[in-house]
Amino acid sequence: MSPAPTLYRGREGMWMWVVHRATGVAIFFFLLVHVLDTSLVRVSPEAYNEVIGAYKTPIYGLIEAGLVAAIVLHAFNGLRIIAVDRWTWALRRQRMLVWIVWGIFAVLMAGFLPRHLMHVFGGA
Repeated sequence: MSPAPTLYRGREGMWMWVVHRATGVAIFFFLLVHVLDTSLVRVSPEAYNEVIGAYKTPIYGLIEAGLVAAIVLHAFNGLRIIAVDRWTWALRRQRMLVWIVWGIFAVLMAGFLPRHLMHVFGGA
């Protein structure tokens, strides 16, 4: 006998739960590194300048794009979670809300990525 089906078992809600946790952890580690590298300015301004110089390379530009993607997705999925927790209409339409979150994410990233990558790779 299989367990009773739930709202999240193997569906969009469960995967968004995973995505929300993963983006949250990624953002946390970025903030940790950011605090540590910023604190270098008090210890050794030369080391700080060296670290900041490394951030201007293309690999860090790609990591920065990933950070923006994580923040955007985490933020809009958080709003979806608030809606699902707060209103019954959102709970009934949570699958649709997941796709709305992905749509907003795609639109915002489509606007951000071309310009950001032009700066990263030496364009405009």
